[in-house]
Amino acid sequence: MQTTILVAGGAGYIGSHAAMALASAGYNVLVFDNLSTGHREFLRFGSHVIGDLADREALQTAFSSNNIAAVMHFAACAYVGESVADPAKYYRNNTANTLNLLEAARDHGTRGIIFSSTCATYGVPEQLPLREDHPQAPINPYGRTKLAVEWMLQDFAHAYGLAYSSLRYFNAAGAAPRHLDARIGEWHEPETHLIPLVLQAALNEKTRVSILGTDYHTQDGTCIRDYIHVCDLADAHILALERLLAGEKSAVFNLGNGQGYSVREVIDCARHVTGRPIAIKEAPRRPGDPDALVGDAKKAMHELGWKPKFADLESIVRTAWEWELARL
Repeated sequence: MQTTILVAGGAGYIGSHAAMALASAGYNVLVFDNLSTGHREFLRFGSHVIGDLADREALQTAFSSNNIAAVMHFAACAYVGESVADPAKYYRNNTANTLNLLEAARDHGTRGIIFSSTCATYGVPEQLPLREDHPQAPINPYGRTKLAVEWMLQDFAHAYGLAYSSLRYFNAAGAAPRHLDARIGEWHEPETHLIPLVLQAALNEKTRVSILGTDYHTQDGTCIRDYIHVCDLADAHILALERLLAGEKSAVFNLGNGQGYSVREVIDCARHVTGRPIAIKEAPRRPGDPDALVGDAKKAMHELGWKPKFADLESIVRTAWEWELARL
């Protein structure tokens, strides 16, 4: 009998790639998504329930109707600027709704939860690369809501025995490789992430990419980020799941490549991959953006046996470009 995994937010960007990886690994996938930011077109793996985590009754029904062994939780709002402008939305969706999910999992004997956390819980880096023991001092409501969930997970594990893995992502990017014919990729409305914005500018010569800040303390003046391929993220979720199902204790893992790329390096890479000109415009930096965010993922590599397959920037950008072309 197949093991059933509930994927909350499985119609979204990272969630749909995790659902694909679960199905490929032989798990029975049950996606739970309200399609507020996810896409019906991404409901390609397993079965699904169109439901909202705010609906406690719908959650209880999903759990009682299925023998759910574990949960992967991707359902969250994730725009830093929006979280500053409307923190209530973020505390309600990211934190309060997660409490509903955790209670349903506890009530039905679910063995564990894999949580989509973020490097935003660290705040401004005190040293690089960031390790899991770096102080957590988030500087925006988005990061604080994710940190609040990490605290909730610790308390649920202690009180109720609900094991967890918190996976702190750096910058997810890329798409399922073309040979998989998965027809899923990075699709946000509005789009705010650098790599898809750069590639969309390659498709439309009238579009210019904004470089938000050119006075950072970096080699070329633009901020540096650690990009991790979405399929590598999905693979890490499978490994973290198998670890929990094997009875291992709860843990936290960074997921990144351990190498940073500047905004200008990303744009230059996209020009190389696409063979097209990409126009830019320089703009003021956003408040609160640190000069560099680079993660240390040695713990995940050692304890999970995780090894990114798309570790170089060109591989990440190339799969993202294939996705953008497939959408035309």
